[in-house]
Amino acid sequence: MSRFHSLLQIFCTLCALSAYVPIGQAHMMMTSPSPWDSPTQADASDRDYDIKSPLQADGSNFPCQGMTKATDLTPTVTYSAGQSYNMSVTGSANHNGGSCQLSLSYDNGKTFKVIKSMIGGCPVSGTSSYDFEIPLSAPSGTAVFAWTWMNKVGNREFYMDCAVVEIDGNSGGNLCSLPNLYVANIEDVNSCATVEGVDPVFPDPGAKVVYGDGMSSSSKASTSSGQCELPDDSCSSSGSSSSSNSTSES
Repeated sequence: MSRFHSLLQIFCTLCALSAYVPIGQAHMMMTSPSPWDSPTQADASDRDYDIKSPLQADGSNFPCQGMTKATDLTPTVTYSAGQSYNMSVTGSANHNGGSCQLSLSYDNGKTFKVIKSMIGGCPVSGTSSYDFEIPLSAPSGTAVFAWTWMNKVGNREFYMDCAVVEIDGNSGGNLCSLPNLYVANIEDVNSCATVEGVDPVFPDPGAKVVYGDGMSSSSKASTSSGQCELPDDSCSSSGSSSSSNSTSES
């Protein structure tokens, strides 16, 4: 066999093997704040090399890829109420974007309150960054910071990366006025499913919203309010409810 044919055979073999690389390796992941057990985190106790994959459709690792079941949840960053910060997402397979939300949980992932929504064009391929603000009403304590994403094209999936953070906030504060996290394509949570080729539009995105991919504040909501949001009974007794008034950001 000639050298050319030998090299050609090796090349074809490598191409064939590349088809078996897990698709999750090419998806998107939150890089800042550093997710719990991120493969890029030097002191992670048990690195999650599948962190870019969507959550299981049966809900077995909801929320946060199962991180809330761990015992070594040490905050990696401290945020102060009323201050603005930046988070970032990176990867190559963004499935033509979709819609994302940033949220906080103070009860180890039972409930999440949305602090920012990105409707359409989220995330972009490569690295994307988003500013966010910790609400003035945020109480002090350890919290779970979550980035969630529902892709526009491809399989109907739900992505969720989480980081443990410390909030320097108000002793008597709460986030009851904020909307609950929108969840879809997770059977164990609800029956909501996103539509292929359409950017999900949250019925209650909150006050901090960014629009992309031709979406705007006049875009029709994908579902009725309350239909797909993660329930939060802890706020019902206070009489507080989320507000649907939102302001878009540039």
